[in-house]
Amino acid sequence: MARRKKHQAHENHERWLVSYADFITLLFAFFVVMFASSQTDKGKAQQVSDSVKKALEDNQFAAAIAGILGGTADDKGRGNAMMRGPGGTKRGSDEATPAKVVELLPSEQFLSQELKDDIESGKVAVHMSARGLVVSLREAAFFSPGDDAVSAQAYSMLEKIAGTIRQLPNPVRLEGHTDAVPIHNSRFRSNWELSTARAIAMLEILTGEFGVASARLAVAGYAENVPLDSNESPEGRARNRRVDIIILNQSGVIAEPVAN
Repeated sequence: MARRKKHQAHENHERWLVSYADFITLLFAFFVVMFASSQTDKGKAQQVSDSVKKALEDNQFAAAIAGILGGTADDKGRGNAMMRGPGGTKRGSDEATPAKVVELLPSEQFLSQELKDDIESGKVAVHMSARGLVVSLREAAFFSPGDDAVSAQAYSMLEKIAGTIRQLPNPVRLEGHTDAVPIHNSRFRSNWELSTARAIAMLEILTGEFGVASARLAVAGYAENVPLDSNESPEGRARNRRVDIIILNQSGVIAEPVAN
């Protein structure tokens, strides 16, 4: 008796319906959840919103976030665990800056009062900038023309400025500036050399005479390239000839090089 030929198994072309049904079920569940959320008691929702807002304003989240990240929070609410180098070494604010940086507004107010007479006579200017507190020393009160020797009469002003610097941990930049009139004498071949020499002269007085730590200071010479006023008039040129003592704030410190 001949065997019957076995029929080939029928392929199921409707298996996609299972996945489709699962998708429809999930989509339905999603809309149910969304609908339920929209019906939440609005009074309770407002209470939650107010609580979150208050916590953010009081900076209460900073400590909690820092605990999760494994570090302490800085003054901007960032945990230092987010800023680590290879091997888990810290790359937080202590490494990015040579010292902690404090608010400079009280120092500006103090120096403005201490140097009031000198400010009114045009020897010194004190103001806040994007980089920090700037004490601008005009050439006429501190240097002879074309020279980097600091006048003895200026020491009383420098002593007050140095006293403020010593009370602060902030780094300090000493920046020399000239007018646009070229110089070429027996000592200085250019305004670059003169502006830098005057910044160095200020560094030597602050460290040698008034005990400011040299590691906190940096010097720079800009020649005539950062004028405060026009170089077309004697008054403008006089304003441009200066040494700026800049007590750096957080923004100013970020741009400074860091020792390894």
